[in-house]
Amino acid sequence: MFSSKSKAERTATQAWEYLTAAMAAATDTAKDTGDKATKLAGKASDQSHKLAGKGQYYAGKASGKADVAWARANAAAAALAGRKPSRPWGLIIGVGLLGAAVGYAVATSARAALEQQAEAEERELAETAVVVTPTYDN
Repeated sequence: MFSSKSKAERTATQAWEYLTAAMAAATDTAKDTGDKATKLAGKASDQSHKLAGKGQYYAGKASGKADVAWARANAAAAALAGRKPSRPWGLIIGVGLLGAAVGYAVATSARAALEQQAEAEERELAETAVVVTPTYDN
């Protein structure tokens, strides 16, 4: 009457089955697409040089789609297995370096603006300064 599996276990099992089916389908699709692209490239090379270029283009495009599908399926499998995705260290380092460069540029321009302001104030004081000389009565 009552199942010994919890709802989470049933959901995980079902997700695993869906993932397995999706990976198998992606593999089959990639193989079929690759085979079709290869056949198209063969026919195209027989017909003309121009069509051969198109066939290679489609073969490359199909290969790219298969790679994306395979990467997504592996990411889903890793997530179901409980493995966390790796951090994009290249992106993190790149953003850090960009932030440091922007910070340096802002600090340099702020320092220059403060120096110009100080020079302007010093000139203003020099122009408006009143020199008082004492007079001596004999």
